[in-house]
Amino acid sequence: MSKKDEHYYATLPVGRLGIIPLESSNMLGKKVDDFLVSWRSDREHASSSPDFLNEYQRSSYIIPSRVPRFGSGEAKGNLMESVRGDDIYILVDVCNYDLTYKLCGQVNRMSPDDHYQDLKRIIAAIGGKARRINVIMPFLYESRQHKRSGRESLDCALALQELISMGVENIITFDAHDPRVQNAIPLHGFETVQPAYQFIKNILRNAPDMQLDSDHLMVISPDEGGMGRAVYMANNLGVDMGMFYKRRDYSTIIDGRNPIVAHEFLGADVAGKDMIIIDDMISSGDSMIEVATLLKERNARNIFLCSTFGLFTNGLDKFDQAYEQGLFTKVLTTNLIYQTPELLAKPWYVNCDLSKYVALIIDTLNHDSSISRLLNPADRIQRVITKFKNHEKI
Repeated sequence: MSKKDEHYYATLPVGRLGIIPLESSNMLGKKVDDFLVSWRSDREHASSSPDFLNEYQRSSYIIPSRVPRFGSGEAKGNLMESVRGDDIYILVDVCNYDLTYKLCGQVNRMSPDDHYQDLKRIIAAIGGKARRINVIMPFLYESRQHKRSGRESLDCALALQELISMGVENIITFDAHDPRVQNAIPLHGFETVQPAYQFIKNILRNAPDMQLDSDHLMVISPDEGGMGRAVYMANNLGVDMGMFYKRRDYSTIIDGRNPIVAHEFLGADVAGKDMIIIDDMISSGDSMIEVATLLKERNARNIFLCSTFGLFTNGLDKFDQAYEQGLFTKVLTTNLIYQTPELLAKPWYVNCDLSKYVALIIDTLNHDSSISRLLNPADRIQRVITKFKNHEKI
């Protein structure tokens, strides 16, 4: 952050800070809480009255909560302490499939629908007593169903409107599949945050010999829908951008989608250059690996696969095989959603930790300050590039 923004905390908070990480976001919530406790315990605030500091500097900002289930599979939300007058931030990971519950004696894995219902249960438990409710949902629920093609439901828009009707004031998400879905709630806060800074920092940490110029580096979008994030990263790095577009068979529908026939490339020669392929999510991974294969056939050098959300819905075997074949150098995803221990142990995987970033967003919003600099991290990107070029530790 710039000098003029670094004292965002000089203003009084909107209310007493409270964080409610649902069980799906427990690990992220604890890391975020640790950062906030550390920052505020060392901070000298303009209002130094004992009553204010007792509320401002606490050993933890986490509000304990539970969502117990009945034998029928139904549930209820419980808060373990009062949140009256608090500025509440609820963290939820709708992609966490590691959690289970019992339904009539059978063990079920929690789906995005289950996590979304639990979010609503906690909001209902707050009962309108909080001063403000903010939802931090890194992977936006139903974000892949963001537009209508034929007789289809608009699930994401309906979910956003439902949350607003329950009293949510701000919704913070990361790398929304299509940010235009915010048109469903035009009079309320909706922010989609890009982790471009964290990707660039971690790529440079793992590529000490990378040369940051158009002769040696290119940023690739694997499809036309993701051009915006690729253009942003390429412009900040000062390099060229290329794009693949998907040729689909519109006469066939498989699993609700038209199958991809081929990926066609638009861009300059990639021979001998390092590639950064950036997308919002790795689902099965087929598209990413196919794009990496096509770039290798064009004699690309090192290939870094960057994705905000690593879902890996079909497992990791195909990535192991592609890595052994030399099709890519590293895969980078964030800890905003659930990561399996198996994934974290892979030699080709780089974890981009965004807990500090989330904590900074919460701390800034709690003081009712602008988060514009956090949404556009161009200054921080340029600082890390300068350090890299000067061979300083990043």
